[in-house]
Amino acid sequence: MASNTVSTRTESIAQHASWFALIIIVLAQLQMVFNVNALPVSIGPISETLDVPATAVGTALVIYSLFVAAFVMLGAKIGKLFGERLIFQIGVIGHGASMALMAFATDATMMNLAQGISGIAAALLVPTLVVLIASNYRDKQQAQALGILAAMPAIGSGVAFVIAGFIATFLSWRYSFGMIALLSVIVLALSFRLAPVPRQSGIKVDLIGVALSAAAIASILFAFNNINEWGLFWANPEAPFSLFGLSLTPILFLVGLALGWGFFAWTHKRVAQKKTPLLAPEVLDSPTEKNTVLAFLVAGALGTAVSFLIPIYIQFVQDRTPLYTAIAIVPYTLAVAVAAIATVRLYDRVTPRQLGIICFALIAAGAAFVGYSILNDWGTLFVILGLAILGLGEGTMLTLLFNVLVTESPKKFAGDVGALRGVANNMSSALGAAFASVVAVGLLGMYLVSGFNASSLPPALASEINFNQVDFVGNDQLREFLGKTNATPAQIEAGVRINEEARLNSLKTTFLIIAVISLLAIIPALGLPKYAPGSLSSQEIIQEEKTDYEA
Repeated sequence: MASNTVSTRTESIAQHASWFALIIIVLAQLQMVFNVNALPVSIGPISETLDVPATAVGTALVIYSLFVAAFVMLGAKIGKLFGERLIFQIGVIGHGASMALMAFATDATMMNLAQGISGIAAALLVPTLVVLIASNYRDKQQAQALGILAAMPAIGSGVAFVIAGFIATFLSWRYSFGMIALLSVIVLALSFRLAPVPRQSGIKVDLIGVALSAAAIASILFAFNNINEWGLFWANPEAPFSLFGLSLTPILFLVGLALGWGFFAWTHKRVAQKKTPLLAPEVLDSPTEKNTVLAFLVAGALGTAVSFLIPIYIQFVQDRTPLYTAIAIVPYTLAVAVAAIATVRLYDRVTPRQLGIICFALIAAGAAFVGYSILNDWGTLFVILGLAILGLGEGTMLTLLFNVLVTESPKKFAGDVGALRGVANNMSSALGAAFASVVAVGLLGMYLVSGFNASSLPPALASEINFNQVDFVGNDQLREFLGKTNATPAQIEAGVRINEEARLNSLKTTFLIIAVISLLAIIPALGLPKYAPGSLSSQEIIQEEKTDYEA
């Protein structure tokens, strides 16, 4: 009798659940989204105020994503240990405190510290969002809530770009981060309206798993982010360390892969010993799930790279304001948001596999459009069209992949799915920002050397310009730098023209590389499911695929 009463009460709650809980969860998601978008759109003012190169802001974004990716699985376990609502509240206020620190940052070190703290707070927050939705909603309402949560990064990025761009142009970039700190206080106050999630007994944190996963992620991201400084294979003269002339980059990358293999081996050993692993292997135990995560990594990285490249180009090449940057990127962010919202309507008509192939083809086509069309005039019709096409592919793909991850795993692994999503999302963000910095700056240096050698500028001037330390700078900054050398006024203007052409060619080539990578990503997309996420028959197909895989 008691069991029937509880069941009836649960069904009643599921049927009449208020959307107020989702509003609180979405606000917390927006809090994190605003941070990662306020950074790139304010890149010019931050660079000028803190007296750091543009790529230093990219490094701060990598640090944030690194800490989230490295500790989000630990965050999921801490949520189970102490209750997800409490950990949600701690994460919200911790993230807000880090944003207050960011608002008062005086140098790159303080900026990086603020982003590191915010990354740790976000690692607590991210897995709780999925669990809180699973606790507050059931059936169709739960699917709708998950769809909204999946779409919020896309929607929030467009809103954040415009608001942060306006604030950075007419006030100061610091107010954007102060506003996030204020939002955290509001979310904390509202969070007491969320239903508490009971603690789970018997949960033990796998500290060895934490160490292995964090070290693996950190090694791979640090290796990728420092290619230009350390060298790809052979160590640069400026590199802090080398092994028989070999760069630290490939060494760290291989160490990261080895640690990652060690993490999964250790996880399966824990399961065999009937101990709680850091990440439930059930969320990654089939080829479909592995392909989904791989596609997630590629799609997320390409999206972050685009969002990072456009502000650099507009603010350093065109010398425009952050507000102009926000307006210029509207076709992309709007397309991402529209696609993210509309994606769920396609599930009954197109399978994830078909959608994945179409989306990566759209991303490739959009990036190629931008690469071929972009000039010093940002208003080119083909550039706007290319960004819109690219955004449609991105928004559809990321929402689709999140739904596939949720559908593939049993509901009891909601926290692990949230953690896996956090790892994939933030690993991709870090890789995307690092890719944009490494490739664009590397190409810039190559084009600068080529342009200098083809010009009539005296070779002696090259000794005063360290081409191994190039970065994106505005024309006025370059004139100021060259004015301190032995260059004549005519030679200074020639150098500015070389830099203008090099910056443009670097951007164009980077977008074309993005197009090629997107086409290659069709390969993991071929491994996506052949059913509609959430359909009645999907669970039967999932079970059949997993049985075949295990056999």
